[in-house]
Amino acid sequence: MPWIHSPTCAGCGICEPSCPAGAIEVHKQKAELNQENCIRCGICHSVCPQNAVRHDSELIPGEINKNMEWVAKLHTHPYYAHDPEKQKQLTARLKKHFNKTIKVAQQTLEKLP
Repeated sequence: MPWIHSPTCAGCGICEPSCPAGAIEVHKQKAELNQENCIRCGICHSVCPQNAVRHDSELIPGEINKNMEWVAKLHTHPYYAHDPEKQKQLTARLKKHFNKTIKVAQQTLEKLP
């Protein structure tokens, strides 16, 4: 999904009328993208002179870090903190959780036209 890198956005507004879904609005001299309304057409990527509209793949490292912070927080919870066996069980459940996410994505990709 596209997203707007706010520090790069000059607020020129070129993207706003170019969006066929009306998913972009400029507020306080920065473009904002409404993900709910975005139809993934890619026009905003091509019209932005500042290259402020970015691809979601750039967010992967940050999403991984966020996941790992969540995992670390769980592992240090008083329930798990001093019990290696409970931590091992937690890790097994977390692997199931993330594998489910992978399966959902894979099966969704298989169903795409």
